[in-house]
Amino acid sequence: MKQTGAEKKPTLMRPGRLLLLAVAGCALFYLLLAEPPDDLELWHSERLEEEFSRGKLDEIRSFADYRLLEERLLAEMAEKITSKTAAGPGFELVRYSSGSVANPEQFSPNWNMSFELPVTQPVGGALLLHGMSDSPYSLRKLALSLHSRNFWVLGLRLPGHGTIPSALKYVSWEDMDAAVGLAASHLLEKTGQRPIHLVGYSTGAPLALNYALNTMQAKGTPLPASLILISPAIGVHPAARLAVVKNWLSHLPGLGQLAWLSIEPEFDPYKYNSFATSAGTQVYRLTSAVVQRISRLAHAGQTDRFPPVLVCKSAIDATVSNRAVVENLLRPLGDYGHELLLFDINRLAAKSALMSSAKADSSAGLIKDETLPAAVTLLTNRSPDTRAVQLHRSPSLSSTVSETPIVDMRWPAGVFSLSHVALPFAPDDPLYGMSPPADEKHLFLGQMTVKGERGLLRIPADYFIRLRHNPFYSLVEERALDWVITHTN
Repeated sequence: MKQTGAEKKPTLMRPGRLLLLAVAGCALFYLLLAEPPDDLELWHSERLEEEFSRGKLDEIRSFADYRLLEERLLAEMAEKITSKTAAGPGFELVRYSSGSVANPEQFSPNWNMSFELPVTQPVGGALLLHGMSDSPYSLRKLALSLHSRNFWVLGLRLPGHGTIPSALKYVSWEDMDAAVGLAASHLLEKTGQRPIHLVGYSTGAPLALNYALNTMQAKGTPLPASLILISPAIGVHPAARLAVVKNWLSHLPGLGQLAWLSIEPEFDPYKYNSFATSAGTQVYRLTSAVVQRISRLAHAGQTDRFPPVLVCKSAIDATVSNRAVVENLLRPLGDYGHELLLFDINRLAAKSALMSSAKADSSAGLIKDETLPAAVTLLTNRSPDTRAVQLHRSPSLSSTVSETPIVDMRWPAGVFSLSHVALPFAPDDPLYGMSPPADEKHLFLGQMTVKGERGLLRIPADYFIRLRHNPFYSLVEERALDWVITHTN
């Protein structure tokens, strides 16, 4: 039956109505997100022009130039931020307030900046790379231990770090990679081309991996002797892709708040509490690029040349899963001397109804996976009924497990697991450790039992839930030192 014009009209209008509905929906979405300008602090909105970027490589040609740039950067921050931030009562916990217990300028050295620990006759070198929003402070303990073993140590401040959180709105992972190249070249020169090792914590890990991949392609640049990756950001959560979209939207009028994944008070002298959306974008871009490069290397059958890798990780990690480390890194690299040091959950605490059963079983099977081309050492409870711990170890491509009790270690009461941020910090760390330092005027952000009504504290209550030191830190340090010494000789 032939349709009339009147009968055709609804069908012809449907695409138009759908388009109008889509436009209206987008407009509504925009209006819901759009907000008046936020009452951001100077450190959320100001931009420091003296920060390093790869575009400055024509003028910043060496690590010495980089250090001079850092001096100018600190001076600029003092002028634009510290001099304009109030001081006195009410500002005791403001990082950028002069006289505040959270102001890093009161300490010497200022661990927010790059540091270098030279030796007269180095056996080798170590380049330490911290994580996103962190500072060189996070690896200083390991740096001092490496230095005591006669390694020339360089702790690099990655661009965008150690100053104000808004710096992370403008830095790219390529800028960080360029700074790593300057630091590594400097270290090779100072050690007389002796073996150098890269230690990467969190985002510093894929930067270390990327440098190693670069040296495999560059002529005349020696490969690192080994890599040590602590809580490596080698495969972030798929939701991180949303940061890319959110970061793009943040440039639209009225959506400036989307430039931040979180805006928090800045009371930590060595780490930003606020986190820029662009920083999440850069972590996603960096990890994606590194994973793809490793995959291509594996398909080309060239992983036998890759430096040996030691991974130190908590089985419970809100940033990176065990699966990501195994499937994106260890399995593609193959059976060439790599190792995983894994810290299990507290199996005694796991019997509590408070513990997620899915989380409790997250590390099951790794220690007996005979297809895994890496040795695995797992710290776990001797039994589910004790806080005492032991080491389980299996060789690469083996399900054979040996057990070694640890006499002087046990899970601290009330600790369910380690965390992504805990691994590089010792229990005696004066800022993040188990107990406050003797000096009562020293800021302490470590293990505290805080009770009271919600909304009373200046510091967010959930800050104290996350473990910020590693009760088994000595295992990380001992294994790291053994690793570099073994792969230096």
